[in-house]
Parts: sequence; C-alpha cells; structure tokens
Amino acid sequence: MRLAWFTPLPPERSGISAYSAELLPELARQYSFDIFTESSTAPAPAGTELFDAHDFIWKHQRRPYDLSVYQLGNATCHDYMWPYLFRFPGLVVLHDGQLHLARARLLLQQERHSDYRAELRFNHPDVTAEVADLGITGLLGSLHYFWPMLRTVVDASRCVAVHSPGLATDLHAEFPEATIADLAMGVPAGTPGASPGTLRPRHAIPENAVVFAAFGRITPEKRISQIIQALAAIGEGETPLHLLLVGESAPYYDPVAEAQSLGISDRVTLTGFVDESDLADYLECADICLCLRWPSARETSASWLRCLAAGKATIVTDLAHTVQVPSLDPRSWMPQHAPEIGEGAPDGRPVEPICVSLDILDEDHSLRLAMRRLAQDDALRSQLGRQAHAYWQRHHTLDRMVSDYQALLSLALDTQPPARHLPGHLRPDGLEHALTLAAEGGYPENPFDRSTR
Repeated sequence: MRLAWFTPLPPERSGISAYSAELLPELARQYSFDIFTESSTAPAPAGTELFDAHDFIWKHQRRPYDLSVYQLGNATCHDYMWPYLFRFPGLVVLHDGQLHLARARLLLQQERHSDYRAELRFNHPDVTAEVADLGITGLLGSLHYFWPMLRTVVDASRCVAVHSPGLATDLHAEFPEATIADLAMGVPAGTPGASPGTLRPRHAIPENAVVFAAFGRITPEKRISQIIQALAAIGEGETPLHLLLVGESAPYYDPVAEAQSLGISDRVTLTGFVDESDLADYLECADICLCLRWPSARETSASWLRCLAAGKATIVTDLAHTVQVPSLDPRSWMPQHAPEIGEGAPDGRPVEPICVSLDILDEDHSLRLAMRRLAQDDALRSQLGRQAHAYWQRHHTLDRMVSDYQALLSLALDTQPPARHLPGHLRPDGLEHALTLAAEGGYPENPFDRSTR
C-alpha cells in the first residue's frame, strides 16, 4: 500500500508534528510512505520520503497513491491540506472536534466572505445570516465552538477517525451514513535522560518542593490563570509549592506578570519551548501534572497521555468526550465515570480512578481542593500515578495506536469515495485550477489562495 501522508513535522512546534514523527517510523515497517508538508526542509522520519505538498499532483498523476491520509487540526500548519483533502478523498484523522476556527481564519484572511458564508450554511443549515456576520467581523469568539463546521470534511472523506470514543459516538449520530472510526492515541514510554535531577537547581526550585507542572503552549485555554490564582490562594505550609510551566507562552498572555501581581513570582517558573528530547526529564521533575482545558475543541491531549505514561498524578477538566475516563471528584473524593465490571481491567475488576477531574462550573473551588489535597497526600499521588500508568498500558501505548492504524488504513482503503454534495467552490471543478497551479509551482504559499477562485 502506497500512502500519501499530509502532516506537519518537526521542527514545526505542533503536537501533531511530534505525533507523526513518533508514529511514521513504526508504520513504515509495513507501508510505503511519501510525506507531504508545507515545506520539505524538515528531516524525514525513518523509512519515509518527504516532499513539498506542491509535488503531490504530478507524483499522484505519474503513479497514483492507494490512499491519502490527512492529519487535520486547527493550527495554521494544517492550512495547506484543505484543497487536497477536498479534491482527493482519503482518510482524515481529525485531531480537533471542531474546525470552525481554522476555516474562518483561513477564508477570512483571504477575504473570501461569500465562501465562508456558503460553508457555514452547508455545515449548519439552520444557522442565521447574523452568525456569519459576527464571524466576518471577528466577534464570534468562543461562540465558534457552537458551530464546529465538520460536514464538509466528513462528506469529502472516505473515512474520518478521531481519538475519542465519545466524539466518535457523537459523529456517528450526526453523520449516520459516514464511516467514522475511533482510533486510540498512543505515546511512547518516556525515558529520563542522564541528569533529570539537575532541573530543580537550574530553575531555582527547592529540592523539597511539591512541583505542579503544565505542559505545552502556555495559553489561557489551558486554564493557566486559574492555576496561578489557585496556587496563590492555597498558600504554603511546611512544604513549599512550585508551579513549572513547560512550554512557550502565547503573545497575548503573560503568566509571569500575573504571578507577579499575586506576589508569587518566586514560585512560578516559565521554561519557554522545551525540546522533545528533554520532556521526559521535566516529567520526572514534576509531582503533579495539570492538564486542564476550556473551552475545548474535543481534542485528546497528547501531553496528558505522556503524564499518564510517566506515572504522574494528574488534574484534568471533566469534559463531555472524556466521560469514559475513571476519575475522582475533589468535592467528595469519590470515584466518577468508573466503567462497569467487565468493561475495564482484563481480570474483570472495575478500573480504579486514574486522575482528578474538575467540573468546569465549580472550577476555582474544585481546583483548589485538588491541588491542596494532592500536595499534602503523597500516598494518593503515588496511587493515582500507578493507576495512570496501568491505564496508559491498556489504552494508550504507541504499539496500540500502530495496531489501530493498521486496521484503519485497510478500512479506509476498502471504503468507496463518497458521493459528495459540497458547496460549489469546493467541488472538483472549482478546485481544479488551484491544484493545477499548485502542481506547476504557480504560487509558493497556499494553493487555496483567493486569486485562484
């Protein structure tokens, strides 16, 4: 099977870049891959070849690929995929359960207001014209999440896969004629480097401190502001508490300034971007990991899975698409979402809680309860860490994901391309000119440029 794989790759600072870099060498033992990126300057993963996306057209015409695979998310590093996705139906691995933010940004940056209106109306026929007006004027904000704009992608694809059983169930209900698959996300077991013990001195963190850590890009959606406020509110007892923010900060949010305003800047460390090779050391340095998210695009957090693999106690947001995850409610410290007997551990016992999850409607109160208890209760931290690691071994190893991909690729290949009824500008004749220019190198950036309409 010859596969065309559309994805960002390192050095692009994207979780999906790291995801493909870990997955592709494993799959390349069985499949032949050509990878198509926005730029072919990144090193190709072992066993694969890397090309600029503009090369896809002539390569596909010369020797057709059996299947195109699109790793699709909301970040700008996925923008180049859209015209190929609509013209060459394939397998879409949907990393976000809503795409409104991505489509609105791309179309409106190109001043394609009528195309945005058409796509919004196609995806959500009951939407009023005023919603599109708000989107065009940039006033929708978090309301984007109410209209996820998924139908165009589902209708244009052989198969859509998501990393959440709950999201897969919802998409099945919304698109009963589509082929929707649940695909386990996996991460490798992290191995600390030679000297993880040097991180605390490097960042002036007391050796006896209990370290809370958050991983990934430091944005308000990760509830960093709420975490900093909770750290200030619970204070310190005999054991110092420290917050380690591992990732680059967004230009529109300054966590250090917020910590300074609360008088706890000496207890908050922002590392900036950290290389993948150093992440295991930072995980080893952490005692409790904070993996919060709101609002959510119904994504599955790879950074949270890495925390589970490392055997860390985690605090997460209780989200609609993660209700299958057994957890503790910090208001009662009772289990919630625990599977019934027979649905969990291989020996038939119910799965024990693997994390603490917060009701978003009680976030501030529950977060303080969770942070205070876990900081003081070493036994509970250790118990949750052991159960988290066991859960990762059952559901989220890299081998499990590779196995699921093998079945998924066969399913997608055996599924006929859909009979598509897309908006006019997304139909093959509407895209042909754009893709021809792309194949000829007619423009260097995005082959879905407004000049080709």
